[in-house]
Amino acid sequence: AGKADACAGCPNQAACASGATEDPDIAVLADKLGAERVAHKILVMSGKGGVGKSTFAAQLAFALAAAGREEEGKEENEVALVDVDICGPSAPRLLGVEGQEVRMSAAGWQPVYADDNLAVMSIGLMLSSQDDALIWRGARKTGLIKQLFRDVDWGSRLDYMLVDTPPGTSDEHITVAQLLKGAGIDGALIVTTPQEIALLDVRKEITFCNQAGIRVLGVVENMSGFVCPKCSHCTDVFVSRTTGAVEQMCRSMNVPYLGKVPLDPAIASASDAGRSLFTDLQPTPGVRAIRDVLSTLEKQLQSRMPTP
Repeated sequence: AGKADACAGCPNQAACASGATEDPDIAVLADKLGAERVAHKILVMSGKGGVGKSTFAAQLAFALAAAGREEEGKEENEVALVDVDICGPSAPRLLGVEGQEVRMSAAGWQPVYADDNLAVMSIGLMLSSQDDALIWRGARKTGLIKQLFRDVDWGSRLDYMLVDTPPGTSDEHITVAQLLKGAGIDGALIVTTPQEIALLDVRKEITFCNQAGIRVLGVVENMSGFVCPKCSHCTDVFVSRTTGAVEQMCRSMNVPYLGKVPLDPAIASASDAGRSLFTDLQPTPGVRAIRDVLSTLEKQLQSRMPTP
């Protein structure tokens, strides 16, 4: 391992050639991203593409960053979003930092900030053109993902690190699970739409988490209905037999159901503009739904925390 011609240029070449039985970066990241430095590490996952996972991850990051501002006397959360969707990085657009550059300092790569307390890191910030395609095999993807965690200066402390993963269960998911096993992953948040075709792959995602030893913090039912921009009434847009299917799946697989987020035009327009939904004076049904999910998610995280 590490000596074949195909290994040339891979960031993992030296580790593979050394014959080490465990990746030394696991110990490095256990120190750099352990609970004392990063309080909560959450994977945002989906079985299918196109279910709104990255949109939800971005707005969840905005919500966590805004949470402390709404309570007098409470400090703001320090939040980071790491986009490990190497082939389809969308975090820069969704968080409004498209076109900004990652810079190098003595402490490492400097993340881009969508807000004073919201750091973003994505391969999308390193491309010369947004139309560039990364046609990489697994080893190069793995090497880059390591760098996104290991070589970035995340500051002295983070309250939340969200990891936006690509759809499915592939190299990226295995790499993140292995790299962060020493640092500790709080769990995975899985986003789906109500159709059975989407739930088929969500079941696989839950099975992956169980096999990888990752706790499933819960499932979010996204695009559960359409919110009329005129009257704010929410109408189900999927056939009636899918109604309640996500909740039923959660019960059958013994994972928490975190709630529904409707198709809300405000979410779509905010995502395209790369801005937070949580600065609006009059929150829409979609904003209230995301806040409800966040409240339930925080309870899930607290239930895991040790008693002082």
